[in-house]
Amino acid sequence: MTSAFALALVAQAPAGGRSTLLPFVFQIVAIFAIFYFVMIRPQQKQRKDHEERLRNLKRGDEVVTSGGIIGKVVHIAAPTGEGKAAIMDDRVTIKSDESRLIVERGRIAKVLTSAEPAATPAAANK
Repeated sequence: MTSAFALALVAQAPAGGRSTLLPFVFQIVAIFAIFYFVMIRPQQKQRKDHEERLRNLKRGDEVVTSGGIIGKVVHIAAPTGEGKAAIMDDRVTIKSDESRLIVERGRIAKVLTSAEPAATPAAANK
């Protein structure tokens, strides 16, 4: 049985000394390119967009924290250091109903709205 399998492999060997490594390398490169353009690149773009929204956070924006708390930004502490890490570590005070919470800017999971007034469905029906 094993010898039959070995004979089948030898029979499929390329003639003329052509390498079978080139198609394999091409397949690996194609798979990596697909992963890059389908998974890695969109995730990097989404992360950069989220960081840009956090940098442009201003008073009145509605946010959701990583813990699931929804509130409006009341106060943003001035960054104390330089660089991206210092900006994400500064404190943001949010108001949720009657409570005020202080959270790190980097712990804000989503910015729901900006300070500009948005058209609500009730206002659109009038």
